[in-house]
Amino acid sequence: MKASLLEPTALEWKETLQQTPHDMYHEPAYVELDAKLYGGTPTAFHYAEDGRRLLMPLILREVPDSGLRDALSPYGYPGPIATGDTAFWARACAAMIDTLRADGIVTAFVRMHPLLDAPLETLGRFGTLVRHGETVSMDLTVSLEQMWRQTRSDHRNHINRARRDGTRVVFDDWDRLDEWVAVYHDNMRRVGASSYYFFTSEHLAALHDAVGDRMHLAVALEGDDVVGGNTFFEHDGIATGYVSSTRRAPRRYADELLYDEVRRWCKSRGDTVFHLGGGKGGSDDSLFSYKAGFSPGRHAFHTWRLVADPDAYRLLMAERRPGTDPGEKSGTFPPYR
Repeated sequence: MKASLLEPTALEWKETLQQTPHDMYHEPAYVELDAKLYGGTPTAFHYAEDGRRLLMPLILREVPDSGLRDALSPYGYPGPIATGDTAFWARACAAMIDTLRADGIVTAFVRMHPLLDAPLETLGRFGTLVRHGETVSMDLTVSLEQMWRQTRSDHRNHINRARRDGTRVVFDDWDRLDEWVAVYHDNMRRVGASSYYFFTSEHLAALHDAVGDRMHLAVALEGDDVVGGNTFFEHDGIATGYVSSTRRAPRRYADELLYDEVRRWCKSRGDTVFHLGGGKGGSDDSLFSYKAGFSPGRHAFHTWRLVADPDAYRLLMAERRPGTDPGEKSGTFPPYR
């Protein structure tokens, strides 16, 4: 068996992706660019044994004033991917903890992929699994008529109204990126988003350059004005929303029209599912309710919290969160940050 932390250029990373079902979040180019936003180092834990493999993309960050590091998964829904039975997963998880600890990495915070299978019971033996809620997906294998019937009546009415008002959607006109990013940033300021979520035109363009025609831009136009847009990925039949936003105005329904046009476009290209994600932090909130109005497809969303070095973890907790129970891992993790 072999366990290691890989650089994005490692051949083992590429070979694992060739052998294992995965999504865009597992691609080294995606992890590398996301790590720049976090100010961290891109890597992936890799475990190989008798032709079977496990891969877990991670971003390593310095724990200030400690000489230690911790890890988190890239933005989105990466999660570990593997070929092998639950016994193999268990050996890989044990090796992952040993490898992280040996490299001075105290904890790892991992967002699981709701559509890709993983043995949750096995993962729970090596860390804490927290179920946050559900995500929504659209089944693109059903007919357009059935997709429309599955759409909540208020969404259908708004989509029809947007079309009657002349709102239209165009795909992959990347010359419109700056116009849409301005709309997106206006919304991020309105909701008080953290600095991480202010994705720049430069970042989005670099991501598009890195992954090519697996990333797309859909923009909604009123006349010649960009009033909304979606960026999304296509990967092995899975379409996944990345960032979306529309300019707020009374009786403007560009956002709902975008969801409808994107799913139709992806279906026409042979994709089988469009994953919309869930509410903020996976919660059952108004955002989740909005997405749920497009489809009955539901998937449980979990995060996985690992403590690789219990002694260092307890020390950090005692120094930075005195009086906090170090055994409580279901809230903000790691709590010493």
